[in-house]
Amino acid sequence: MSGTSFLDYVLEQLTAAHNISTRAMFGGHGLYLDGAFFGIVHTGVLYFRTDASSREKYVQAGSRPFNPRGRKELHRYYEAPAEVLDDAAMLVEWAGEAARARE
Repeated sequence: MSGTSFLDYVLEQLTAAHNISTRAMFGGHGLYLDGAFFGIVHTGVLYFRTDASSREKYVQAGSRPFNPRGRKELHRYYEAPAEVLDDAAMLVEWAGEAARARE
């Protein structure tokens, strides 16, 4: 799946969230919910912002941290698990949590 079609898939899965917008960044796209930055689509992977209260569930799911150049991992953003990505209702829930993440 190309980067653009993957972004389209993510946005389709997030349709129920309303007020989702995107902005090109990091060679990918930043995702915003009601103006709050919550995620990154980069090279066919969706990453959500995490905080101390949400990060552990990503780690437990085996998600990897965002690492755009292969040198430094950004542990605030973790890959959305495949089972979440494929379940639109669950993805909207996790997106909302990511938009509220503070640290």
